[in-house]
Amino acid sequence: MWTENFLKDRWMRVRVRGSFSGWFEMISGVPQGSVLGPLLLLLYANDLPSYIQNSMRMFADDTKVWHKIAEDNDSSFLQADLKRLEEWPEHWQLKFNPDKCKVMHIGQKFKTSYKMSDNGVDKVLEDLSEEKDLGVFVTSDLKPSTQCVKAANKAQSVIRMIKRNFPKIDKDDFNILYKTYVRPHLEYCVQAWSPATVKDIEVLEKVQQRATKRVKGLKNICYTDRLRRVGLKSDGTTGQTTGHLATRGSASRYMARRKATRQTTELTTV
Repeated sequence: MWTENFLKDRWMRVRVRGSFSGWFEMISGVPQGSVLGPLLLLLYANDLPSYIQNSMRMFADDTKVWHKIAEDNDSSFLQADLKRLEEWPEHWQLKFNPDKCKVMHIGQKFKTSYKMSDNGVDKVLEDLSEEKDLGVFVTSDLKPSTQCVKAANKAQSVIRMIKRNFPKIDKDDFNILYKTYVRPHLEYCVQAWSPATVKDIEVLEKVQQRATKRVKGLKNICYTDRLRRVGLKSDGTTGQTTGHLATRGSASRYMARRKATRQTTELTTV
């Protein structure tokens, strides 16, 4: 009963520059910003996996379906799942938007395309080679280079902001600012995209190299000594901070992952 009372008899109006529209009754959806909203959405979409035969993952309102494509006709299994997904909104009155549904071909490409229906009209889903997923950039070749560049650029922009607001900083100020505002951008979800190549590692390492030069009195000192003086340890190989970027073991993990994806996998994001 309390859930029903939470959702019924809701009205809304729109305000633009001090002017208000008329009141409209809300017959669907949940109040934005509420604690119950996400829980009700999960309950609402909880039966969606029962419509799917291939592998599937869901996070909030984001759904991914994938299937290994070993030959051309394997794509029909994925298309069949997309067709079954169209049955779910007919029952729950929550339509998918084909314009926001994407396809990524991982590995060797086959000439395949996928469709979803929109008001009785079949629309071909857009193919993409790069997508930001939960803050991490995923590419069709599964290389972390794009994520490394994006993370480094974001961290560099934060360093420039720190430079504008803190013209002079000592090592104590540096440790607080760097570890609080810069380093999280370089470490975010690094377990999923840990770089293995020297090129990608250096992209991230240059951020730390430039950041340590901002400490008063350290600009003209070599990088290794700067790390030691500010209290950041180096593993002695390429200068990366231990537990910060990548380790030697990441290279073998990366090659194993690449070998395992030689066959094409096609991922559909709904």
